[in-house]
Amino acid sequence: MKVKLLNILVLIVIVGLSGCGVYSFTGASVSPEVKTMSIQYFPNRAPLVQPTLSPKLTDALKDKFISEANLDLVPEGGDLELEGSIIGYSTVPQAIQGNEQPALNRLTISVKVVFINHYDDKQNFETTFSRFLDYESSINLADIEDELSDAIVEQIVQDIFNKAVVNW
Repeated sequence: MKVKLLNILVLIVIVGLSGCGVYSFTGASVSPEVKTMSIQYFPNRAPLVQPTLSPKLTDALKDKFISEANLDLVPEGGDLELEGSIIGYSTVPQAIQGNEQPALNRLTISVKVVFINHYDDKQNFETTFSRFLDYESSINLADIEDELSDAIVEQIVQDIFNKAVVNW
């Protein structure tokens, strides 16, 4: 009797999750009619340009949407479209010590994003995503820049993905 009740409960949960679109366990919730995605190259328009940041961000976005939203990537005109640019890349001192020297510096990356869902206009957005990481001021930024920018890009990509296709 308990096994039957458990099976019925599992069936109800599965039907409930699939009732309002296609749900994946990555959190993506995409309407069944949405099959394709186009992601344009994100040029770096920040006053301070880090040369590898544009391809790093663009590739990370493509990888995320292909692997976790199960969409086919098309060069342009996808059911979902994502475009934008890197608008900020800066490092500023944080946590000034008693000797007026910073204990920490903060690397911040900002990305302006335009998202278009051709099946649901209510999900369209134009937003700036910004993330930062602090690092010790005794460390030369050039020595850890790739590591920091990778981690920040990962956070920004997750934020963009969540806003675009994770509808909690």
